[in-house]
Amino acid sequence: MNWRLVAIPVTLIPIFIIAIQFDIKVEDVLAIGFFPFVGAVLAMIIKLGFQGIKFVYITRKYLGNFDSFWKLMGVRIGSEFIKFTTPMFVGAEFIVIYYLKKKGVKLSKATWIAIMDIVTEVLAAGLLSILAGIIALLNGAYVVGIIILITSISITTLWTVMFFLSVKHTFQVPNVLEIIVKKLGKEKGVKIIDQTNSWMEETCLMIRENIKTPESKKVFLVSFLLSFVSWLFYGISFMIIAMGTGYVINAFDSIMAVMGANAIANLPITIGGSGLAEFGIVAYINNLNPFNFDIPKGVVAWDAVIGWRIATYYVPILITWLLLVKLALSKISKTQAT
Repeated sequence: MNWRLVAIPVTLIPIFIIAIQFDIKVEDVLAIGFFPFVGAVLAMIIKLGFQGIKFVYITRKYLGNFDSFWKLMGVRIGSEFIKFTTPMFVGAEFIVIYYLKKKGVKLSKATWIAIMDIVTEVLAAGLLSILAGIIALLNGAYVVGIIILITSISITTLWTVMFFLSVKHTFQVPNVLEIIVKKLGKEKGVKIIDQTNSWMEETCLMIRENIKTPESKKVFLVSFLLSFVSWLFYGISFMIIAMGTGYVINAFDSIMAVMGANAIANLPITIGGSGLAEFGIVAYINNLNPFNFDIPKGVVAWDAVIGWRIATYYVPILITWLLLVKLALSKISKTQAT
């Protein structure tokens, strides 16, 4: 956990580079105004809230009246801290699995709940990002559009294909990786591989038992809709910030710009997509030209982009870290669950 706290200042480097390169001062960002900034923060908090509600919904559908509503919601929101501080926004699912396992839930069932959560999240974001990529192509922004489509299609396809392939195929640790782990870890390595293969087998079996049931189909659909709505709130956060700079952008264009930037930020290059998200949103809006970052007059300015990033990334990092430490990583008492 300590390395993640160290990693946070690293994510500020692109912000400083942008500020220096384009002569953005603190007062320029503050000029956005208190209410637009707070509005964007609230939009992001609502986005996180929908993620928490979805997790509570999935968990209680499979575990009954398990744990308190607010604690489950807080754990899920807190798990986003891991996504914010890793490349490609991955890792939240491991916190969820860890928490459920510590509460007495079988590892396979905890994994199933986490998979249902993450797959619907990725699918909703992927569809919106693909739409943004198509619009970019239709507007002649071929480089931006292709980058968005390659990233979003790859990630969406990977998760959904693995999810549905689990119905007929039992995944195991790849042979090459198994040989390496066993060679380096010796007896401990053999134990790790055996435990991992057992966990993957149980999880695939759990998916097979649940995925085709009417109840699971309903859970999947409701979870997808909740994820879709949550991403819409994330998308309008930029519209709210932009209002403070006098730049007018409608809700649809704001959502497309943010989801296009989100797809670009998913490239495993920087921590939490730092720098990529900022340049991605400018590339999408600024005549959709990824190589021209001198923003012409009348187009969204860098101060709005920096303000948006602070409101939707750095403020949530603090909130999610507090929830993660307070709830997910605190001493957990077991609950009777299977």
